[in-house]
Amino acid sequence: MSAAVWGGVLGATAAGGAWLAASRVAAVRRPQLASRVMPFLRDLPQPDGLRAATPAAGTTNPLAAVFGPSLQRAAAGVERVLGGSTSVRRRLERAGLDRSVHDFRVQQVVWGLVALIGAAVIGVVRSIADPGAVVTSLVLCGLAFVGGVVACDNRLTSLVTRREREILLEFPVLAELLALAVAAGEGPVAALDRVVRRSGGELSRELATVLAAIRTGEPVSSAFDRLASRTGVPLVARFADGISVAVERGTPLADVLHAQAADVREAGRRELIESAARREVLMMVPVVFVILPVTVLFAFWPGVVGLSLTTP
Repeated sequence: MSAAVWGGVLGATAAGGAWLAASRVAAVRRPQLASRVMPFLRDLPQPDGLRAATPAAGTTNPLAAVFGPSLQRAAAGVERVLGGSTSVRRRLERAGLDRSVHDFRVQQVVWGLVALIGAAVIGVVRSIADPGAVVTSLVLCGLAFVGGVVACDNRLTSLVTRREREILLEFPVLAELLALAVAAGEGPVAALDRVVRRSGGELSRELATVLAAIRTGEPVSSAFDRLASRTGVPLVARFADGISVAVERGTPLADVLHAQAADVREAGRRELIESAARREVLMMVPVVFVILPVTVLFAFWPGVVGLSLTTP
């Protein structure tokens, strides 16, 4: 082929690439139909997938504009394969994360891609040294992607466990403060407002959500019923149910709060005793393998040295 033909081919290729890039930029900059219509339909409920797929107003991140649709399609694929959106939504609520299920699936895909990139780098290095390890590297990449997705899910579970542990630690103090405020003559809403303004933590944020719902017109018993159904801690659910019943039936609220705090402290002591009983064998490991050999060595070593000195 002559130089003119090669020049024509290269020019056509460059022109085609420029046209594709320009058309993609125009498609990205063009506002979508959902972004133009949804601001006028704010009162309508939106599914998680539609809410995640709708771009936020003023979004100027080029990476999100280019890779966002691909990540969303991959997240939809992960959702179809794994399922369990109800469980994920429940765990997101229990973890206190203001995030939809689709956003969490996108995060899982990102974690999987990061693990996949790391495994691909290792596979390339191995393939340079051993060209026959290509199939093993591909399998490793697939396992790395799955491991990243599973690791993200396990991290969400660990966040839920840590937050519920913090709620249990905060609960007795906040319950006692509420009981003192109610015993001083304040109503449930005023006592809740006082405690929320003077405390911080996960349980305080949950109570702030309850207080906001009450101030918007929701009944006190209904707001605490929602707290009982939302939380994953049985003691907090029982606390919310107790307050709801006390408000509805007019029973002394201070006594209920004191009893709830005492129950939580007793449950904490019982859990500590059970944990110590489960770890009794582990507590014996340093005694048997560290302290006892040293004691025996200190007891018998002088005798061994004396025998060696007196032996002719």
